[in-house]
Amino acid sequence: MRYLAGRLGALLAVVAVIGLLPRLSRTDPALTILHARYADRPPTPAVLDAIRAETGLDGGPLHVLGGWAAGLLRGDLGESWVSGQPVGPDVTSALGVSLTLMGASLAVAVVLALALVAGTLRRGARRRLVTTRAGVGAAVLAALPEFLLAAVLATVLAVQLGWFPAIGWGGPEHLVLPALAMGVPAGALLGRLLDDALPAAFAEPWVRAATAHGMPARRIAAHALRRALPALLPQLGLVAVGLTGGAVAVETLYTIPGLGGTALAAALAQDLPVLQACVLLLLLLGVAAGLASRLVSRALLGPARDDGALPPLVAPVLPARRTVAVGAAVLGALLVAVVLTGLLRDPLYADAAARLAPPSAAHPLGTDSLGRDVLARLGHGAARTALTAVAVGAVTLLLGLLAGAVRAGALTETANALPAVLAGLVVAGIAGPGPWGAAAAVAAVAWAPLAAHTSALYAQERAAPHVTAALALGAGPWHLLRRHTGPGVVPPVVRHAVLRIPAIALALASLGFLGLGTPAPAPEWGRMLSENMPYAERAPWAVLAPSAALAALGALAVLTSAAVRGSRRG
Repeated sequence: MRYLAGRLGALLAVVAVIGLLPRLSRTDPALTILHARYADRPPTPAVLDAIRAETGLDGGPLHVLGGWAAGLLRGDLGESWVSGQPVGPDVTSALGVSLTLMGASLAVAVVLALALVAGTLRRGARRRLVTTRAGVGAAVLAALPEFLLAAVLATVLAVQLGWFPAIGWGGPEHLVLPALAMGVPAGALLGRLLDDALPAAFAEPWVRAATAHGMPARRIAAHALRRALPALLPQLGLVAVGLTGGAVAVETLYTIPGLGGTALAAALAQDLPVLQACVLLLLLLGVAAGLASRLVSRALLGPARDDGALPPLVAPVLPARRTVAVGAAVLGALLVAVVLTGLLRDPLYADAAARLAPPSAAHPLGTDSLGRDVLARLGHGAARTALTAVAVGAVTLLLGLLAGAVRAGALTETANALPAVLAGLVVAGIAGPGPWGAAAAVAAVAWAPLAAHTSALYAQERAAPHVTAALALGAGPWHLLRRHTGPGVVPPVVRHAVLRIPAIALALASLGFLGLGTPAPAPEWGRMLSENMPYAERAPWAVLAPSAALAALGALAVLTSAAVRGSRRG
């Protein structure tokens, strides 16, 4: 009951903030309704007053929120300010579409995650884990923008090969391409996190005993997987919610009538009844996913979690391969060289005669749709994109560690259920559009997965016998954190935060493209992608350059983390 009460309070608070969006953004809802329904009528005070009286807006925002809540208790989600139609049928239909797409995408993600950890499972079950592996492939896949992957799949598998429909929603064949586009990055992230946790499970004494007694390697791998899963189950729940509400770009590209696209369209049109209904359903889904992961985690850990008899997961001393450090150095030097070369060029100069020009001596990475040098924009956009993403990543790491330590589960699930674009609209309404507002919007939601990871690891560490013994000996909270729980929690969460830096960079850039971040024509990697996507077939270099930069950023982060981790252990 306490669990549900906390989630309900957070849910109502977010819905109330959404309801106050017109006042926060200083816009008049009556004008929104007038432009949508009565475009031929002048916006005179009398006309606006009549619209307010007709729609119940004359009582102020609190009166509107109260009326909406009262209707909600009767199962009425209200009427759209734009269309005048009941909100319920359209929103529930969109939810059904998004849940179907989420299920297919989650299946792709789970299969890919298991494929990525298959080597670790095989070697660990045979006690052959002798070095760390950086997981560069998973990092690159996790850094791929969903809309870029969706566009490539549509171009190759739908347009050129004709295997699947390129747009629309109907039979199972419409599920394949969007499920792959959304499931591959999510599966790469889950696989990387699982691959990071498995060596500690294989280092436990029971593995040595099981091997000595002749237990089949397959069963050992299954038990190790079960041992490592509880700390990652909250991530699976958060991914499920993110795949439902955050699939705006994929839904738009494939013209899928899902909940994410419906929420974004309603937010842009200031259609608050539709937006409130979408947010409410996303938050309820977040509560359900959080509760499910909590129950499954308890079932997997068994009574040892509550009895304080759960042994801690201690990562083994595995030196990093020398190629990991070399690869990090080479990739870092290459990325720095490209950025420095680009900084020497003008990112704003447009040569109309060289629009979409292929790579040449004058333009090593070609030009974009306006004739601007891609290399120049890539170099000048590095500081704005990558450095801001690193700064936001550091903030979200601190927020995630703090929120996870105090077990702010309700706030975590609520923040995760909100797409970054929607948070950007709220922040822009309060503070106005700009780079700081975009950074604040992304930070406001990006800490949630780190907090969930921290909370799950912290719960396991608190259930370890050595913590019980330390408490019995009178250890204080700071000593427990520094000596007992912190070493098992902080390093995995830091590596998780590093893996999410490219995603943060892309979220920041997507807000800029929507006019909520740094205004055009300032160069940003995400804006470069969005601006040149319509010309991907004719000028693939304009899209591949920022995509490769994002992928290189993800690979460099993982390689550097693995190299530092291995050197400290060595």
